[in-house]
Amino acid sequence: MKLAYTPRFLRDYARLDAALQRRTEKQIRLLLANPRHPSLRIHKMEGHLSIFEARVTKGYRFTFQVTKDIYVLRRVGTHDILKTP
Repeated sequence: MKLAYTPRFLRDYARLDAALQRRTEKQIRLLLANPRHPSLRIHKMEGHLSIFEARVTKGYRFTFQVTKDIYVLRRVGTHDILKTP
């Protein structure tokens, strides 16, 4: 699988502190290597047919879509991002 980033994801990512950026990168590497890894806790978002959320930390998530062989990363941040994934 390949990665693509939305402009919104890149803005969200830039606002994270360095430790959260490193943790996000780690979780994205896990997504690429093994999307079923238990620490990701991936599941479809309610009300959004093709958007998934995955765990960065207890309080932070990232959202993504899968199109063909590409993970499109949409948002990253606190649970508040889940209101507009």
